[in-house]
Amino acid sequence: MAMSNYIYQKPKKIDWLNQIPAHWKEVRLGSLFTQRKEKVSDIDYSPLSVTKNGVVPQLDNAAKSNDGSNRKLVLKGDFAINSRSDRKGSSGVSIYDGSVSLIYIVLKPIKIEPRYSEYLLKSYYFKEEYYRYGRGIVEDLWTTRYSEMKNMLIPSAPLKEQTAIANFLDYKLEKINRFITKKKQLIELLIEQKSAIINKAVTKGINTNVKLKPSGIEWLGDIPEHWEVRKFSNEIFFQEGPGIMAVDFKDTGVPLIRISGVKDEYVSLYGCNFLDPAKVEKKWGHFKLEIGDIIISGSASTELSSEVNKATAGAIAYTGLIRLKPRKPTIKKDYIKLFVGSKLFHTQIDLQKTGSTMQHFGPTHLKRMFVILPSVAEQEGILSFIDNESFKVNKIILTIEKELTLVEEYKTALIAEAVTGKINVRDLEIPQQETLLAMVAEEAENYNKEN
Repeated sequence: MAMSNYIYQKPKKIDWLNQIPAHWKEVRLGSLFTQRKEKVSDIDYSPLSVTKNGVVPQLDNAAKSNDGSNRKLVLKGDFAINSRSDRKGSSGVSIYDGSVSLIYIVLKPIKIEPRYSEYLLKSYYFKEEYYRYGRGIVEDLWTTRYSEMKNMLIPSAPLKEQTAIANFLDYKLEKINRFITKKKQLIELLIEQKSAIINKAVTKGINTNVKLKPSGIEWLGDIPEHWEVRKFSNEIFFQEGPGIMAVDFKDTGVPLIRISGVKDEYVSLYGCNFLDPAKVEKKWGHFKLEIGDIIISGSASTELSSEVNKATAGAIAYTGLIRLKPRKPTIKKDYIKLFVGSKLFHTQIDLQKTGSTMQHFGPTHLKRMFVILPSVAEQEGILSFIDNESFKVNKIILTIEKELTLVEEYKTALIAEAVTGKINVRDLEIPQQETLLAMVAEEAENYNKEN
């Protein structure tokens, strides 16, 4: 986008910008806002959450502080920002009257267009500057107070131009966000497609001409006539990790694997604790992991599974994690991993739910489950087929994710350039219709070529 008919100059005071339009001003943030400090009750003013996506009604998973009247008032048009200047961008202009925690700084606009203020104060440049003005010991406790924030120097366009910039960004970002949504929906469809391929393979095989027989399980239907329905516990060894008290945690020793360590293909030591080797040998030696073990999470809301390799062999899996391995040579460990990621496995968990939800499953539930087994040769064929199909789907997903990364970078840069005067939008006419996908993809591609 061309930087037409702007005359630029080097800012006299703002050292984080190379240039701004000559008719813009360099002002302190406190001249455009006043701080709203009025304390109110969350009974009189509904509690709000301040997120990366802006100010919203209090989220269900938000920590409930029960702080009564010890909250800050927020009115429509106010800008709220987390004083913990962590660069995550938890901020935004409120479209609600409500209340927020005292940790937030609430700004009432006095000489700035609220929509423009949201774009300016959520831009990359401002977030970096906001962080620079903070102070603290560690990043999680790094705080920017209003007394510091109000002295920040920022560029300020004339009010009419602020409105033009806000209108331009509203239009462009609506198109970009729709593009992002469509691409994310496509990724979800591809993931569902891969899941369907896996489920069909472990319940019907990959030979479309195979003869079928009743499985004897009403919800499952027919299976290949030469396959067998067997008890899960007869074919697969399983063991949940022990419950270990925090008092036994050490700085070094035998790793205690946590759920954070089973999020990749192979088990990692990420987030692990450590145990005294002597106590492990005495009390938990039979829980030691071996190379090739499959570790799954017992949480009914996740489908995590990872394999133990040389780096984590000898570690202990914590309670809530379950190790699996073949009992017999008639089932391959990679087929176990495929099976526990399939709909066939998770449907059996769902059928054992009592009440409305089941938060976790464990050995008691696995004892009631079954596995459908083809021959070892057919297991190998299925695994090869799934690897090939997954590779094709994953390749498409990776391409889309790269495209989304470029678009997100373009979006960030577009906002930053508009609010700092790098692009002139005063005379731009916002078109009524445009080819959405082509426009966004082309603009993102051109931006990244130029930068």
